[in-house]
Formats: sequence, C-alpha cells, structure tokens
Amino acid sequence: MGSLALTPRFDFASDNTAGMAPEALEALIAANQGTASGYGSDDLSRQAADAVRAFLDADAEVRFVASGTAANAVALAMLCRPFEAVLAHEHAHVTVDETGAPAFFSGGAGIIPLPGRSAKIDPQALADHLNGPDSPHHQAPAALSLTNSTEYGTVYSTDEARTLIDLAKAKGVGVHLDGARLANAAASGFDPKAIAGLGVDVLVLGGTKAGMSPTEALVVFNKRLGRRLDGRLKQAGQLPSKGRFYAAPWIGMLESGAFVSRAAHANQMAQRLAALMPFKIVHPVQANGLFVEMNDEQHRTLIAQGLQVYRVADGSVRFMCSWATTPEAVDGLGEVLRAVV
Repeated sequence: MGSLALTPRFDFASDNTAGMAPEALEALIAANQGTASGYGSDDLSRQAADAVRAFLDADAEVRFVASGTAANAVALAMLCRPFEAVLAHEHAHVTVDETGAPAFFSGGAGIIPLPGRSAKIDPQALADHLNGPDSPHHQAPAALSLTNSTEYGTVYSTDEARTLIDLAKAKGVGVHLDGARLANAAASGFDPKAIAGLGVDVLVLGGTKAGMSPTEALVVFNKRLGRRLDGRLKQAGQLPSKGRFYAAPWIGMLESGAFVSRAAHANQMAQRLAALMPFKIVHPVQANGLFVEMNDEQHRTLIAQGLQVYRVADGSVRFMCSWATTPEAVDGLGEVLRAVV
C-alpha cells in the first residue's frame, strides 16, 4: 500500500496565498448593501481614494485595479513611449515576472536590467546608464522603476530612494514605485508620506499582499499623466464596472490602521522565523520574507512533505510570512527545517 500524499501547504509560499484580513472583509461585506454607480464613480471609491491620499499625505489621482502586474504595466506605459525603456533591478517583478506586460501595455517599451545587492539598484550602475549616449539603435531610458520593499525583502530608506530618484530626475526620467509590499516597508520604518516629495510620478500601492481581496491602488502624483486616465484603464481592462468592491477593502484597512499593523505582524513573524532558521539567510530580513541557501535535495524534501516554497531568481529559496501567519505555524516550520538539515 502506497504512502498517502500530503495536502500541499501554501502558507509560506507567498503572502498572497492568505485570505482577507477581517478589516478588509468586513468593509467588502458592507459594500454589498444596496446599489451604487459604476466604474469607480461611487461614494465608496471616492472615500477609499481619500483614505489613500490621507495615508500618503498627498494630492493624487487614485484608481483601484485588479492586479499588480496590470497596475505596474499601466504606470510604466504612462512614462514610456514604445521606443523607450524602463530602468529596473535585474530581479524586479517588472523585469522577470510580468511576461512582458510593460512592453505590451506601452506598445513596445523595453526594460534595462540593473544590478544591485539584495534587489536594491546600485546607484553607480544607474548613473552609468543615465549618462550613456542616446542612440537611435537602442531604447533610451525614460523611466526608473523602484520596488519597496524589494524582491528580496529589503527596504529602501528615504535617503536611498532619494539618491536614485534624484539621479533619474536630473536626466528628465520619470519614476515609478512598485509598492506591492509598501505596507511591509512602512511597518519597517519607511515613511509613505515622503513618497510624493521624493519625486515619484506614479505609485502602485499594494492591497492584495497586505490582506485584501485582489485590489491595487494606482496613485498618480504627476497630474500631467492623469489626463484621460480612465480611458487608459478601460482599454486595459482595468476599469471594473463594480468598482466599489475593489475600493471598499482599502477603507477598512486604512481607516482602521490595519494596513500597517497587519504588515507589522507579518514582519514580526519573519523575524521569528529568522531566529529559528537553520539554513544560511542570504539577504537582510527587513520586511516579511526570508531567502536562504538550500540545495536541491533539501528543497525537494520540503516539497515532498507538502511544504510549497519556491526557488527564486538568485537561486535562494524564499519563505514569506503574511498578516495571517501564526507563531505556532512559524515554530512548526522551524522544527521541519531542522529535521531537513
């Protein structure tokens, strides 16, 4: 008689495998009462946009869309023409995980990958590209894309972000910030109220990974880029008719403070796991992810035991904590990992 297959566990595979935080779910249920106008023209969408503006302490156009990939691609299409390019870290989500969406949405814009430790762009590498010759045979940079927290769980400080943004702005290059995990960056000390003043043109503020239903906030600080924004979103399939259901979770999470407090819990669980981790941690644990050295046999052993965790672009194995991760789950994982070692 063969051994029974274990039910796969996805609790540490990603922070988007968890369900909705109570604050987001309650707001979504409340939004289901009665009727409302469509396409983001309803009162809840306006209230949610105001909550985002208050969180960022900035005047901006705010829209709510279905996915981070779509939000990033729309944002970069605002900044890049088809014959231009985006400067991004070589392991950023827009570089390796979006199936060419920025090029598709922009009509052909390219991505210039830049190096840097722990997914933070190296300032000298950025300066070298910005100061390079402008040739008709290559796509010249028109946008800089930053990610906070980064793909490897590190967090740009305000000064680190300013250094990169100032270099870009000096060359007339627009700036996009992928904030899929900005809640975790904020919980780690990054000030979201500094973003507009840094010179970011377009921010993608992540809701899905922060404990909401699939929803991301597209925040346009540069008002020149906001012209005909709804038309751009409609063409991209990102102007949902029942827009209040994309907006409502933001009200629950931002007005209660849960957007950052739930992220702080996820960060704390990552620190707890770091203290138990028997494998070498290869990037600083500053947000809600851990990245470790692990050989293929050990990785296969974990998967065979039902624990789904992924090997990422730099060869490390990733463990993600979410708003729903419990201390008991972390301690149990620590025991499993010690047995594998």
